[in-house]
Amino acid sequence: MTDTQGPQGDEGRGGRDRPRDQPQDRDQPQADTAPAPLSVPKLDAEQSSTLRLIGQEWERVSATPDAWRRALPVDPDTGSYPEPAQIVPARFGRFVEVPELNAPPPKAVDSEMGAPLGRFGAFVRRVLLGAPLRSTAIASERMRKLIALPVLSADALSSVAYGPEALLAVLVLAGTAGLAYSVPVAGAIVFLMLAVGLSYRQTIRAYPHGGGSYIVATDNLGRVPGLVAAAGLMTDYILTVAVSVSSGMAAVTSAVPGLADDAVLIGVLVIAVLLAGNLRGVRQAGALFAAPTYAFVIAITALVAVGVYDAAGRDFEPVPTPPLHAVEGVGLLLVMRSFASGSTAMTGIEAISNAVPAFKPVAWRNARTTLSWMIGLLIALFAGTMAMVYLEGVVPQSRETVLSQLAHRSFGSGPLYLFTQAATALVLLLAANTAYNDFPRVLYLLARDNHAPRIFLRLGDRLAFSNGIILLSVTAVCVYVAFDGKTASLIPLYAVGVFLAFTLSQSGMVMHWWRKRDRHWRKSLCFNATGALLSAVVFITAGITKFTEGAWLAILTVALFLLVTTRIRRHYEKVGQALRLHPQTIEIPSGTITPQPCPEPPAGPGAPSAGAEDSEAEDSPQEIRHLSVVPIDSLQQASMRALAYAASLQQPVLALHVSPSDEDAERFREAWSLWGDHLPLRIVLSPYRATVAPLISYLTSLHRQRPDLTITVILPEIVERHWWHRPLHSPLAGRLRRALRSLPKIVVTTVPFHV
Repeated sequence: MTDTQGPQGDEGRGGRDRPRDQPQDRDQPQADTAPAPLSVPKLDAEQSSTLRLIGQEWERVSATPDAWRRALPVDPDTGSYPEPAQIVPARFGRFVEVPELNAPPPKAVDSEMGAPLGRFGAFVRRVLLGAPLRSTAIASERMRKLIALPVLSADALSSVAYGPEALLAVLVLAGTAGLAYSVPVAGAIVFLMLAVGLSYRQTIRAYPHGGGSYIVATDNLGRVPGLVAAAGLMTDYILTVAVSVSSGMAAVTSAVPGLADDAVLIGVLVIAVLLAGNLRGVRQAGALFAAPTYAFVIAITALVAVGVYDAAGRDFEPVPTPPLHAVEGVGLLLVMRSFASGSTAMTGIEAISNAVPAFKPVAWRNARTTLSWMIGLLIALFAGTMAMVYLEGVVPQSRETVLSQLAHRSFGSGPLYLFTQAATALVLLLAANTAYNDFPRVLYLLARDNHAPRIFLRLGDRLAFSNGIILLSVTAVCVYVAFDGKTASLIPLYAVGVFLAFTLSQSGMVMHWWRKRDRHWRKSLCFNATGALLSAVVFITAGITKFTEGAWLAILTVALFLLVTTRIRRHYEKVGQALRLHPQTIEIPSGTITPQPCPEPPAGPGAPSAGAEDSEAEDSPQEIRHLSVVPIDSLQQASMRALAYAASLQQPVLALHVSPSDEDAERFREAWSLWGDHLPLRIVLSPYRATVAPLISYLTSLHRQRPDLTITVILPEIVERHWWHRPLHSPLAGRLRRALRSLPKIVVTTVPFHV
């Protein structure tokens, strides 16, 4: 069984190439994007023929299908999950409680209960992360524009806190002569913002269900460009956490200088808090998360307004800058470096195009409107901040940020100054949290496409991609500590990843319009080509001018990422080839097999009731009543071996398939019929795209139906030749053992398949 078919998020696939006038929205809650691709592979002619041959061999040695069904000691139909349209979120939440399969919520998914150490671990997890969401589905919160704007724009707008400073930090190296170029460089960045913003409006039109860089580049440019875009995205998200936390700490230490020596430690603790919050399933949605962004916009607007008023009193005469010592001359290289550094103020500009399904209907139109608002606000805040820097003669300082200096000059050291610094720190924290939503989902998409370990497909107890969240936190902490929490040192790495993803995404859109050639395609192609060209200029500039300052590390990371992901896919392809059905290795039971009917539980005084928990008091083999359950996700070599093993025990057998969609269920049912329907089959349709939790729920319902039965769960297990391949295959058996430990008479075993 695969671990999960998790919901696609900001980078979700779906709806591509749909014309402008066709995007549709349903009123009921939907997943964040269009449905995931089918998880049950379609059988080709060779596999269909082989499966039919295997079925004929089974028919020769096995009892009739009716005999196997009559031998079942349980009713396999234990109920069903509600339709996706019936899953309605609570008024103020995203999580929806739904009923179990014909049973109360089981204790099974409480994971680590059992031994004292396991109980203590479960207690700690519950305190830190909250109770497991046993029978829940993620229902998307459909946001209004006024809520979506601050939630999805936090990353982009918060970059005003460090983008202008990064620009000035380069120009100041040339002294007063260098600072004279701040206005034209800022003007070029404003034009870049406008061009890229317009190009992402075209992306929303082409991908009304969300089009992130990985999806767009893969669809239109191919697998390798898609992986390179994914590498840029993931580098971007890691550095978003590190840069946002470092900038937030700079805002705090500017207001409270006594904390400067502990800034790195406090930053690590902040990342730990983000980790715990996201493992609990916290989502960046609603008015609570919108408040910091609006507070930041109000603070910067007030800062600029007061500064302009003061400047008007002196006829807009710029305040002279303090004496500066130039350490290098003004040249094209210096100006280009400052342009590349200041362009980091555009980070997060693609977030709205990724999250189109999060909007209320009509989603694509509301997303385009919100994107336009975000671009307008970003340009206004960035340009206003740079204008104030020019008018006030502010230069970067090591102990105080540029924004803090401007706030001091506009507001003094009173409450408004503290409000500005607090709003800046909070919006940067929210921007860091944005990466916690996007990074795990890109990993999910990579794992779905066999480019990353499949553990990243798994949803945790709180319905979050726990493994991706943990990886992001650990990596961000390492980067943050390695660069001593200094924003200026992190910026060179930041620009490379951001604009690499921008370039490939916009280049993919150029190819999309060239092939599609639908209504207004020339205008859209022109916008996207301009965005791609300008993004490529920034990427190349950052890569060359900041190569020795750390850009080499980002480029090396992209290259290593490409190497590792292609090797992972090669391994999965090798395993897939080994799992293909082959006529010369047909897996069938040995000898003639006939199931032995399972006796009914004893009746009479003193006998355990059917609804009571058995005490596991069997003293002899004949007292044990068996049922074998074989979970399978598709009919291939390993699953056929597990079915053959289960049938050869001549005990009742039930095959179980958990399907994330009707299409998957129908495809599996067709393959099962082609094989011959020799064993009883139960298909559980899960509307959550998860398979492990419904599997546990189903086994629990069987146990409650017949507590006297010993249920043996027989899992096909892939055994790798090399130890380094083990992380690529999830240990499902261990997870089931831990989850079902509290229930008596459930045995989990595996049938190995060596590759």
